[in-house]
Amino acid sequence: MNLTHQIKLFGQLSVNELYDLLRMRSEVFVVEQNCVFLDQDNKDQQCYHLLLYADGKLAAYSRLVPAGISYPEVSIGRVVTSPASRGTGLGRKIMELAIQSCHELFGPVPIRIGAQTYALAFYQSLGFVSEGEVYDEDGIEHIEMVLEAKLM
Repeated sequence: MNLTHQIKLFGQLSVNELYDLLRMRSEVFVVEQNCVFLDQDNKDQQCYHLLLYADGKLAAYSRLVPAGISYPEVSIGRVVTSPASRGTGLGRKIMELAIQSCHELFGPVPIRIGAQTYALAFYQSLGFVSEGEVYDEDGIEHIEMVLEAKLM
């Protein structure tokens, strides 16, 4: 499997790239998870978008959110792997790239996420630590997690 990735600001995304990432997000977050919510939350325009391709096809995606938009800290959100790419390690790869990219873009800062609780162990394996109480977001249990600042 040949992996490549790109990081782009919203305005740098081509129409096809934007369509592909929004389609993947809808396929998983709305259809697969049976969760009716407005995915387009007016944050995309202020974020970086990490697109991971396997053999030229979009296989995973995440949104890199500057501090002050979702949380006081930098954040990683809308992490998604295409159903066709599950079980291949691309979920871990997109998160490793997202963490690395956040540190390259924003410096050695803490990163906060709102994790679905079913993926708690996965995020813990990447160094994230739970903070606060479990909360409901669009009918799915979540918990905030923080990865402490990385010394460069």
